[in-house]
Amino acid sequence: MGVGVLLRNCYAKPLKVFPNARIQPGWVVDPGALRCQSPPPMEFELTEEQQMVRKMARDFAEREVAPKARELDEEGRWPEELVEGMAELGLMGVAVPDEHGGAGMDNVSYALAIEEISRACASTGVIMSVNNSLVCDPLLKFASDEQKKEWLEPLAQGQKLGCFGLTEPSSGSDASNMQTVAVRDGDDWVIDGSKNWITNGPHADMILVFCNTNRDLGSRGTTAFIVPKGTEGFNPQPRDHKLGIHAAHSCTMFFENCRVPDRLRVGDEGMGFKVAMSTLDGGRIGIAAQALGIARAAFEKAVAYSQERKAFGEPLSKKQAIQFKIADMAMELDAARVLIMRAAWLKDQATKDKSVRHTQESAMAKLFASEMATRVTHQSLQIFGGYGYSKEYDMERHYRDARITEIYEGTSEIMRIVIAANALKG
Repeated sequence: MGVGVLLRNCYAKPLKVFPNARIQPGWVVDPGALRCQSPPPMEFELTEEQQMVRKMARDFAEREVAPKARELDEEGRWPEELVEGMAELGLMGVAVPDEHGGAGMDNVSYALAIEEISRACASTGVIMSVNNSLVCDPLLKFASDEQKKEWLEPLAQGQKLGCFGLTEPSSGSDASNMQTVAVRDGDDWVIDGSKNWITNGPHADMILVFCNTNRDLGSRGTTAFIVPKGTEGFNPQPRDHKLGIHAAHSCTMFFENCRVPDRLRVGDEGMGFKVAMSTLDGGRIGIAAQALGIARAAFEKAVAYSQERKAFGEPLSKKQAIQFKIADMAMELDAARVLIMRAAWLKDQATKDKSVRHTQESAMAKLFASEMATRVTHQSLQIFGGYGYSKEYDMERHYRDARITEIYEGTSEIMRIVIAANALKG
């Protein structure tokens, strides 16, 4: 099998070895414990197909995305031509099977592509991430055949763009406390409420929106709906103005007596919370990969700068203080990449075996990678000194862009709650 690791053995609860116990196929014995080998070991070498996806994304990012990144940030311009370019390369539906209009790749390939695009431009990376993780993925898992034909195929092909409506002004992390309601009226549902910080919102052709359909049931009273752009009563507002990711437009959306047919309900009534949480498990892998790409861009520029800039008669890279920073950053980047690849690989295993879970691993990857990105961009800017604080260089953009990765698709605090809850289960 080559170099591999029993990923689940880190968390599997040891089983007592009784005197008459029989070792079953698939079980491996370690000192004092009997554990089930499930899923199979992860291979650390990328497949030829995964390497090709990474190279394709890197070539596109370096040729088309990176030269425009500073301009997009300064002007806050929506990168329409880059979104079209990603669609042509199959990057808007990477892990969607080809029979549904996607590229038919795996989630490891998706994470690799997000990292490369985000290394060039974090805004372009998150636009891609939202369409892939937060829209295509839940439709692939929970939509009806009719919905997949009408919506998933054009979204995965990049002919349409989607967005995800969970967060509200009074319920971000507390997703079970939504105020947006949907009331049944014959064969229709009438939606009233608002959603905010909706990435892709001003340009999306549809929103996957989550509504409270039965307050008495709490989270079990949440239902998901597709609301197409142009639906009466669906009113996206002007774009938000933010600290970073300026070209990835987000906005508030109001729903006022917005009527949608029941055929646009995604999943069963009351199933919305499950749809949302399952979606975020995968979405966090995308944001972790985005954070890795941002941090890698900052690190690579800091290393190059340290070799060019001289102080006290020699390059900064000769100073032990700078070498220690570089060593720490290199280590953190590698650690984040391993966590991300593990989570993405487990998500791929989950498509084959429904008993496989990746909630904890996705949360770990997202938490570590996002906080790592903040640390690495901070130290990279420090190496640049005053120049890093200037808009003349890209470093301050990477510093600003990194900060959001600790907030959206689950704050660092929520990630720690998720990880602790899983660890305490044993």
